[in-house]
Amino acid sequence: MLAPKAFLDAISGHASRLFNGETPLPRNEFETQFKALLQSGFSKLDLVSREEFDSQMIVLARTRARLEALEAKMAEMEAQLAGQAKE
Repeated sequence: MLAPKAFLDAISGHASRLFNGETPLPRNEFETQFKALLQSGFSKLDLVSREEFDSQMIVLARTRARLEALEAKMAEMEAQLAGQAKE
């Protein structure tokens, strides 16, 4: 994974070369090169897609719900054991 400062430095260096070209680029060529520059930078970071993030959030929510159910069941069983121990 690329450190954030190194990422920004790399993007900055590439952008300055893109902006300081001897001949001005047509708008669509500039956009194409700038998008390629950003995609290259993002590919060096440890990022996930929105779909992967959303699917992991669903898994996390299910896991939390199951954990809460298990904790409630455990508390119920402990209460039953405590009640039996008093008898």
